[in-house]
Formats: sequence, C-alpha cells, structure tokens
Amino acid sequence: MKIKKILVSQPKPTSDKSPYFDIAQRHGVEVVFRPFIKVEGLTAKEFRQQKINIQEFTAVIFTARTAIDHFFRISEELRITIPDTMKYFCTTEAIALYLQKYIQYRKRKIFHASTGKLADLLPFLAKHAKEKFLYAISDVHKDDSCVLDEKISYTKAVMYRTVSNDFTPEEQFDYDMLLFFSPSGIDSLKKNFPNFEQGDIKMGCFGASTAKAIKDAGFRLDMEAPTEKAPSVTAALDMYLTAQEA
Repeated sequence: MKIKKILVSQPKPTSDKSPYFDIAQRHGVEVVFRPFIKVEGLTAKEFRQQKINIQEFTAVIFTARTAIDHFFRISEELRITIPDTMKYFCTTEAIALYLQKYIQYRKRKIFHASTGKLADLLPFLAKHAKEKFLYAISDVHKDDSCVLDEKISYTKAVMYRTVSNDFTPEEQFDYDMLLFFSPSGIDSLKKNFPNFEQGDIKMGCFGASTAKAIKDAGFRLDMEAPTEKAPSVTAALDMYLTAQEA
C-alpha cells in the first residue's frame, strides 16, 4: 500500500525549514501534525498535596522549557517570591536561555549542559552539591534517579502532567502511517480508538521506550529511530519512504 497521508503526533513546526516539509514535497505525501498528548499544569492545590515547600530549596533542575513555565506559574499562584540567590541548572543552553522570560538572566547563577542529557549536567551539580535541589518534572518522566543519587540531595516535584489529547467525532482518522514519540502517545491511541486495528497502517517511532510500548500494545513497528544510519525520525522516515518507492 502506497503511503499517502502521515500523522506526526507532535505540534506543527514553527519554522518552514522543518525536514518534514521537504519530505512531504520529495515523496508526494501529506504530513499532518496532530499531537496525541498534551501538557496540563497541576493546580496549586494539587501541588500542595506533595508537601513540598519551594522556599526551602536553593537550586532548581530543569530538563524542559515546560517545566520552567509551570515552576514559575505555581510559585506565582502560591504567592512565593523566588529569591535572586536561586541557582538554575538546565540540560541545554536553549532551556537555560528560556529563563529570560521570568528572570534577569545576566544577574543570576545559571548553569547548563550542551547535550540535553542529565548525566552531562552532573559536573555542574557536583560542584554545588551543598545546595538543596528541586527537580521540576512531569508526572511521566524518565527515571534518572540513579544519575543524580550519588552526587546531590534533591527532591522531585511534579508540576505538570501529560494527558490524552482526545480526538473529536468530527476528526477523520484516515492515515496510512502514524509516528509516535512517547509511550503516552500509544496510551492515547488506545484510549481514543479502543477498537483500533492496525492492518496495513504503518507505525514508526522515536526512542526505545516508545518502540517497546508499541510492541507491548500488540502493534507492528515498521520504522524506528534513532539508528546508526538514521539519527532522527525525519531521516528514518525519508529512508523508509524511499525504500517503499523502490
């Protein structure tokens, strides 16, 4: 079956230079961006149930810009003033720069890794091991406790959750291929379409945990990234469509 319409379960890229648009043109396919999941912030009341006092901490760890948004939102709702002495540790420079939305960047102590991996942030964390760290996370997150446990004292604080982005009855589901990026996306697929049968529909994914979720759900995995030849989903998709056309 020729692939004509592909669902990418992520928000539409803000830049016209996204590889997805090149792929659509090169292979004559329609690419639709429609997330299966969305982020929802915890209410101040829900956050209080964790019995965490933000004012007791001297440093915060961020692995996503979303975490920054909800950290400052919850602090504001709880009428907490974040002191100028607070230290911020981020897994990428882009995440660190996003702090400018809420604080005077140049006047604060901000540290960041360059790879996006928490492990590569450890040298900075270790140098400030005496700080009391708050780790702002989602309810669904990678369990990286073993990375941090040996170096610092920290507390995980769930500040937002990942929920199903439900389809409406009016939305057509006539795709030839589905691309997933997290196990939560597979959960949402099953929730939205409990009688879903894969048949000839192709499935692709990014990440080992997502691949496992697809297989555990009883679906067939047709395309997986990253690989040595395809480090990204777009590279894998381009290769897959080229092979299908051969």
